[in-house]
Amino acid sequence: MTKPVTRVLALLELLQSNGQMSGPELAQRLNVDTRTVRRYVAALEELGIPVTTEQGRYGGYRLVAGFKLPPMMFTQEETLAISMGLLAVGQLGLAETEPSIASVQAKLERVMPDNLKRRVRAISNSASLVLPAARSSRDKEELLLLTDAAHAQQRVSFTYQADRAQPIEREVDPYGIVFRRGHWYLVGWCHLRKDMRSFRLDRLSGVKLLPHSFLRPQDFDAAAYLHQSIMNVPRQHPVKVVLHTDVSTASQYLHGLEGLLQHVDDGVLIDTSTDSLEWFARWLVQMPCRMTIVEPQALKEAVLTHLNHVRENFC
Repeated sequence: MTKPVTRVLALLELLQSNGQMSGPELAQRLNVDTRTVRRYVAALEELGIPVTTEQGRYGGYRLVAGFKLPPMMFTQEETLAISMGLLAVGQLGLAETEPSIASVQAKLERVMPDNLKRRVRAISNSASLVLPAARSSRDKEELLLLTDAAHAQQRVSFTYQADRAQPIEREVDPYGIVFRRGHWYLVGWCHLRKDMRSFRLDRLSGVKLLPHSFLRPQDFDAAAYLHQSIMNVPRQHPVKVVLHTDVSTASQYLHGLEGLLQHVDDGVLIDTSTDSLEWFARWLVQMPCRMTIVEPQALKEAVLTHLNHVRENFC
């Protein structure tokens, strides 16, 4: 659980970065209630940091004009976050070269106290992250442009070519960017289809900012939308399988597909679809529990065929 002192410092950083912010805005960013925000403001004032409070509809908190703290005041938790972030950047292919990551780390170390500097170096030299690398090396410019457009809530246009399809010009209100299993996706409102759509960044080109703004739906979760849309893609073969285990055990082997699970009397039901019964059979036999294939019969045959093939090769 985050310590109160960490959240007090986070509140200070928010005020330094954003100027005036309302109590509800700060409460949402810090994941606390507005009463706790007032306590954090009082704690800053006790430390001699001048915070002004403006009442009314457009009121809020802000630091006294001209007040600045020395930059780069990091807690141990923030140091860990920065270090892991640099490792992730290298894995995801967001930096062009290793020197760019080393340059960022050197700049941070110049303003860190010795104890945090040693920790950053220790994490860099001894920790590793095994993440799926971005599968396209040409989408970095589009990624930066689209993240800027999503933040500014500005419409974009681009040419999109789906798998084995003709290129189509699209105009999209970009709601968010998501990295999922080796690919970057843009999620937003497509003006051609008049509906929400997701687009793989390695399949689009010619991104341009348009002179149109939009309002993103409040609390929109781009990652949740992408996950749900992928799960709901219609496929050729409907599949129902009962896993005779509990949800927590099954979830360990579903790798982000927990949304497919439904409670039943003797276990959990996977109710989904697939375009390849052979692939689904190979995946299914890896589950470390008993199971009952409800439908289709062809999936039972595919599982038996796969097991016989394994047995023959093993013997």
